[in-house]
Amino acid sequence: MKTFLLAAATLALAVPALAADLEVSGAFIRATPKAAVAGAGFLTVRNSGKQDDKLVGATSDVSKLVELHTHVKDGEVMRMRKVDAIAVPAGGAADLKPGGDHIMFIDLKAPLKDGDKVPVTLKFEKGGEVKVEMPVVGLGSMAAPGGMDHSQHMKH
Repeated sequence: MKTFLLAAATLALAVPALAADLEVSGAFIRATPKAAVAGAGFLTVRNSGKQDDKLVGATSDVSKLVELHTHVKDGEVMRMRKVDAIAVPAGGAADLKPGGDHIMFIDLKAPLKDGDKVPVTLKFEKGGEVKVEMPVVGLGSMAAPGGMDHSQHMKH
């Protein structure tokens, strides 16, 4: 019996926690012109858990492909690059914002119009999937509509 309990305890320690305490807020996507083939989404993920996590992907029906991107300086030019993950540190946050990390919706099925709401499923390495509804805001917007929209908070 001791051997069984020791094996069970060892296995329990080897398996990472599945549900880091993640909170998504301030989510929005910029509206796109009619001819646009891609759009960008932004949000903040807070991790109040004790383990680091990573945003490893996202899905949505508004485009054929959804990727995680960042901006990197290439000489004097800022360029977008696909990344495999975005770190969400324990006790910290990941801010996906214009000019930095963001979610790219590639090969849009239709233009994203101001006032629309887009369902998106975020995929985390440890925290699993979190569903969020991202409002579409005007082309020039640099922040979520109305500042902090508490109705967009999602805890997982």
